[in-house]
Amino acid sequence: MRLVLDTNVVVSAMLWGGRPRLLLDAARAGPVRLFTSATLLAELDETLRYPKFRGKIDASHLAIEQLVALYAGLATVVRPAPIEPVILADPDDDAVLACALAARAACIVSGDSHLLNLGAWRGIEVLSVQAALRRLDESSERC
Repeated sequence: MRLVLDTNVVVSAMLWGGRPRLLLDAARAGPVRLFTSATLLAELDETLRYPKFRGKIDASHLAIEQLVALYAGLATVVRPAPIEPVILADPDDDAVLACALAARAACIVSGDSHLLNLGAWRGIEVLSVQAALRRLDESSERC
């Protein structure tokens, strides 16, 4: 399954683990291919620098640059497709859509209501972490 993870999912997976981390584990194991872009990696770097994440990053014993590099190594970096503005309330979310279109992703996984409210965009489903994990379980049962 080809996925683009929104930055909020990546941060949650890296700093808290839990269900979001299962998506990273699935990418390492093979049934999931993750895609990102330079724009999304820059957003990840910027987000990880928020003071509220300092304690979690310190506890990881990794530098922010290392965390970003680890994710970049797990995902395939694509050049975003040019798109017209879609999410006027939060234009930064368009970077996720542009990445997913370029990656020919099956799904975007996000916790962001602007993206989740789309439901789907250009044939790309927008799912919560829980829904993406359910979809992954269903696809593995068919194999």
